[in-house]
Amino acid sequence: MSKINIKPLADRVVIEPLAAETKTASGIYIPDSAKEKPQQGKVVAVGKGTKDEPTTVKIGDNVLYGKYAGTELKLDGGDYIIMRESDIFAIL
Repeated sequence: MSKINIKPLADRVVIEPLAAETKTASGIYIPDSAKEKPQQGKVVAVGKGTKDEPTTVKIGDNVLYGKYAGTELKLDGGDYIIMRESDIFAIL
């Protein structure tokens, strides 16, 4: 599990996306320009939630989120996405 130095505020969550598929099931390699953005990742940091709604995901959860959810950021040499917890569809 990644250890990053960031503390999200309110209902925001930082996710480390899974790597995009590099090869199809039939063995064809996918070029970077054609790779789908991953929609799954691991929660690496969680805010405390809001007064009315505490955060339900926790660090280490594998989650499914919207294709265009959140904001991409680079931290400590890694790629992450920060988003509101409401942008997460499910815990896997």
